Amino acid sequence: MKKVLKGMPFFSAPGFKKHVLVLAVCMGLGLGTIHTAGAAPTRNVNPPSLKANAPQVYVVKKGDTLWDISKRFLKNPVRWPEIWASNKHVKNPHWIFPGDHLLMCDYQGRPIIGKDEGDGCAGIISRYIGSTALQPQVRVESLNNTIPVIPLEHIKQWLERSTIIAPESLTRTPYILGTADQRVLAGKGQKVYSRGKGIVAGQRYGVYREAEPYMLTDAKGNKYNAGQELIQVASAIAVRNENDISTLELTDTYTAEVRRGDRVLPEYDPMLPTLFYPTNAENVTSGGQIVRVLGSIGTAARHSVVTIDRGTTHGLQAGHVLSVNQKGEVVTDPKTKERIQLPGERIGNIMVFKAFDQLSYAYVLESELPIKVGAAVQPPLLDE
Repeated sequence: MKKVLKGMPFFSAPGFKKHVLVLAVCMGLGLGTIHTAGAAPTRNVNPPSLKANAPQVYVVKKGDTLWDISKRFLKNPVRWPEIWASNKHVKNPHWIFPGDHLLMCDYQGRPIIGKDEGDGCAGIISRYIGSTALQPQVRVESLNNTIPVIPLEHIKQWLERSTIIAPESLTRTPYILGTADQRVLAGKGQKVYSRGKGIVAGQRYGVYREAEPYMLTDAKGNKYNAGQELIQVASAIAVRNENDISTLELTDTYTAEVRRGDRVLPEYDPMLPTLFYPTNAENVTSGGQIVRVLGSIGTAARHSVVTIDRGTTHGLQAGHVLSVNQKGEVVTDPKTKERIQLPGERIGNIMVFKAFDQLSYAYVLESELPIKVGAAVQPPLLDE
């Protein structure tokens, strides 16, 4: 697997598709907060609470996601890893496929759920505690069929073509100066000219459009630039250099055509996550909020993508689930005429799928009401 140098932007590359095929449900031992036989949870005393109508048997269907399945069984879906009885004897115990039968079993007074291999709960428990050595088995399945955490087509654009970098990283970065045919816009197959040092003939580059910077307010009320969002609009190959003017041929265009002022940066093959899964966001700096709804100027709902003002420097990483709390309305007391702030309410959950230094992209797993910019985010309570 390719390495990504620290500080490098998280750029897209043609290798994205092969990576995304193995972006599967990750619930295996050694990959999260999974409690083996007899082990006590690291944070929670009580076992996760099952829903009153949780099924004893569930057949996985095409179109299911891990979050959907978790919600069928648990009051708090983020605690799914605590009850998943993965099979330690198979190579990828975390993968589940359409047609798999999931059984809810009782082990030492607490629920566990596993895949039925034809021997029911007895087999699930035996494999869970490692007391049964299975004979080698072969199961041929396309990785396209694995059950994802979330529908990948809903986040592909931001996984593949968007990044957020420190504003100072753009200083003296080459930019598009004009086109070979003197048009304002350029597309695939056309030549463009860039100005700036560092372009090497024969190498591939990405052409990026600058979105609005993320201007946030610190604790003292001062505004600062927390990051510059870049959207890749094209790929190109450098064909010639003359002083600080370079000629590039556009090999692909994506969400828009290239125009003057677009940035030219090396096109890296990123190390995209091949496995991520919903986990509780413990030890994350408090006070976070939603600062942008991507792809929309309005509010967010289920399946939307949002940006939050928490990143790796705040302890956040891909897979972390956060609750969304909408601020209560300010109303006038009919008796005293005072202006009163009503309590806030939890209205949904989001999952981080791409984290940067100060900011992160997150997917809206569910929402009871439209989610507005400014809504607070925090780790969900695990007392259910």
